[in-house]
Amino acid sequence: MIVAEQQTLVLIKPDGLKKSLTGNVLTRLSETKLTIIGAKIVKPTRDLSVAHYSHMKDKPFFEELIRYLMGEFHTPRVMALVYHGEDAIEKVRGICGSTNPEEADPVSIRGAYGRITTKGVYENVIHASTNEEEAEREIKLWFKPGELILEPYPVKEEVASNYRRKVWA
Repeated sequence: MIVAEQQTLVLIKPDGLKKSLTGNVLTRLSETKLTIIGAKIVKPTRDLSVAHYSHMKDKPFFEELIRYLMGEFHTPRVMALVYHGEDAIEKVRGICGSTNPEEADPVSIRGAYGRITTKGVYENVIHASTNEEEAEREIKLWFKPGELILEPYPVKEEVASNYRRKVWA
């Protein structure tokens, strides 16, 4: 069997940042021996959150999920990372554990740090892409090509004449 190099998006969600779990989560993810090719702190907008969870728009908990990712319950920030390497998706998902913290292996990230609130919201600390198609869609939502140290997907250059951007004063 040929082992493919893959990319996967990892989000340390607002509850993970609020509880200062970033170091613990990154330490656990380092066990994968994968390479981080992109990392940043993001304040998720509603548009980004809706696009990220678009596959769940028909679920009854969709609105709570959006509010959770936007940080309305904890802090309005997320650490977004892209990991790269052999079997990246499977390796990361294995360390993350089951989406439901109560069903997750106690030594997994979600099993150790996640919880379900009294309102039924899964505070599971981390998101990891489920497959290659989702990884590509999610990475392209959260990162621009120049923000990654590799170009895992085809890129093109555009010339924009009336482009405005902020620069340091």
